[in-house]
Amino acid sequence: MVNFVAMSLFNTAENPSTLPPLAERMRPNSLEAFLGQQHLVAENRLLAKALKAERLFSIILWGPPGCGKTTLAKIIAGQSKSYFYELSAVSAGVKDVREAMAKAKANRELGKPSILFIDEIHRFNKAQQDALLQAVENGIITLIGATTENPSFEVISPLLSRCQVLKLQPHNKADLEQILKHALKEDLFLSTQKIKFKSDALDFLLESVSGDARRLLNALEISASVATPDRDKKQVITITEEHVREALQNKHQLYDKTGDYHYDTISAFIKSVRGSDPDASLYWLSVMLEGGEDPMFIARRLIISASEDVGNADPQALTLATSGLQAVHAIGMPEGAIVLAQVTTYLASTTKSNASYMALRSAQSSVRDEGAKAVPLHLRNAPTSLMKDQDYGKGYLYPHNYPGHFSVQNYFPDDLKSTEFYRPTSEGIERRIYERLVQLWGSRFEEPSGS
Repeated sequence: MVNFVAMSLFNTAENPSTLPPLAERMRPNSLEAFLGQQHLVAENRLLAKALKAERLFSIILWGPPGCGKTTLAKIIAGQSKSYFYELSAVSAGVKDVREAMAKAKANRELGKPSILFIDEIHRFNKAQQDALLQAVENGIITLIGATTENPSFEVISPLLSRCQVLKLQPHNKADLEQILKHALKEDLFLSTQKIKFKSDALDFLLESVSGDARRLLNALEISASVATPDRDKKQVITITEEHVREALQNKHQLYDKTGDYHYDTISAFIKSVRGSDPDASLYWLSVMLEGGEDPMFIARRLIISASEDVGNADPQALTLATSGLQAVHAIGMPEGAIVLAQVTTYLASTTKSNASYMALRSAQSSVRDEGAKAVPLHLRNAPTSLMKDQDYGKGYLYPHNYPGHFSVQNYFPDDLKSTEFYRPTSEGIERRIYERLVQLWGSRFEEPSGS
């Protein structure tokens, strides 16, 4: 934590513009002072016990912006009395990594531990991550990587296996309020001001930062600076919702089109559609659209859902979803959002069946387990006389020559007769499909699920 003890309170109050941002000023320098993430920093939890036992290990801190990744790295370095080297994966290269390794090796020869902190480690390419392996393996450095992305996808396996992944959560509302009140009480500048929040302004601020403590403190500092002291109330600074809106400009969007939250959100969206909740589906659709997601990506996922989750219970769903993709492509945004909303609400509200999807998985499993079997002779084409002489196509019953355009015959390989993959449900139009199949094939088809 930056030390401001030497600064006089008078100078701080007189010229606050010379101070670092509030989020930097309030950065704690011990686990005891760290607010939030108690599943990691509480007395009997992993980090606290490791520091107490002086047993450092390489870690990947995985969590959203403003959850305390950098702060924890600096606390670990400070409390372990380690040399601390910090690189940003956005600007650092292999050369920078090797220079840090050389310094760490020299420190080790003097009996001093070194920590290399790499912010946004997911942005390192394979070669850059490979350059870390030997030093981590030999204990020359303790690596602390910070990432907003799922390290399972973004960090190479050899490096990941040498690190402990610690998952940090967005700060909850209680933690954020505690952080804010601590700043108002302890910051050398804000503590000299009589700052109060009007009505719902505090709740609005806490809810608008999506668990990001850095954004919270920055918004607090800006809100306090734009609010005018009330002379009739002894210079009290009252922060209103309008001040907060001005500081934030708009609610913080956690959504990242290329990040882990991207996959979590599309998962929540599709599961809401599958679960027949049009309101929740629209919420997650809006999260994606407001976050700048590619509308064509959403439209393609809706097409998949139309087949996977609705299927033959409502075949019109696939037609509508496909038309929706074509419409979004033709008209673009923002009007394309209206099309996506229509398709979303239809798919979420209509009858559902995954029978076709499950039938495909069952058939694929059969082929994988037993291999592809020979095609029966009567189902083979016979375009040449030689093939006919070998009985290709012999015995095939052309369905259109029979009543109802149907003839009973085996379409499976000879040793895989009458295997049932498709199990129609009793939902929507699929009930009619079931009734027809029973009429054609009799007891081969069981009573549909859901009946």
